[in-house]
Amino acid sequence: MATQTTAPTGKPGSKPNPAAVPAAAQRTPFSDQALAWVRAHRQLASWAGTIIVIAAALFVWTLSTKRRAEEIASRNLAGARFAFDNQNLPLAASELAKVIEDYSGTNAAQEGRLLLANVRLLQGQPQQAVTVLKDYAGGAGKAYRPQAYSLLGAAYENMGRTREAAEAYEQGSAAARLDFLKAQLLADAGRAWTTAGDTTRAVADYRRIVQEFSKEAAATEAKVRLAELTKGV
Repeated sequence: MATQTTAPTGKPGSKPNPAAVPAAAQRTPFSDQALAWVRAHRQLASWAGTIIVIAAALFVWTLSTKRRAEEIASRNLAGARFAFDNQNLPLAASELAKVIEDYSGTNAAQEGRLLLANVRLLQGQPQQAVTVLKDYAGGAGKAYRPQAYSLLGAAYENMGRTREAAEAYEQGSAAARLDFLKAQLLADAGRAWTTAGDTTRAVADYRRIVQEFSKEAAATEAKVRLAELTKGV
């Protein structure tokens, strides 16, 4: 008679065969592992928690401080604008200088710097305008950079430094986002190059306007200037 074999049932008290236990059952849940680690490293975990809380508090405090600074700077800028609009240029210049110095890094300070440069130009002080803008223009926020270079170009042009003016206008055009502003600043650069006697670079800028910004108003002037500089060639 054939003998029937049956799967071993194991004796009472015998250890379970690890191979017979599902892999999922052998793994310790991550949460349990984390809890065990925290219990084993209570002091380190306490320090880590403290650091996280302090970092979060510092972040909130910095954000709040920056917001308050921006609000105060905006109010002071509004006062300076009021003086500017009422043609009190000395007072406007004084107030704008304070905003720039006291609230550096705010949007109001960037706007204030541009307005201060404009005030200096209106006062017939182009060198002071260059001082305000020269080291600032390249690092200005993207929204302010084209205007910063435009004012810098105007200041150089007023001083008769037309090559530097043309270069500033070209940098402003490169930084501008809107086509009409790109074209206008290229036209300014072309004018400055012409005055500087560099017709090659003037022609290059005017041709760029005609080729790349033909729908902009500056294209009409560019065509006229090209005809004058190239004699129709």
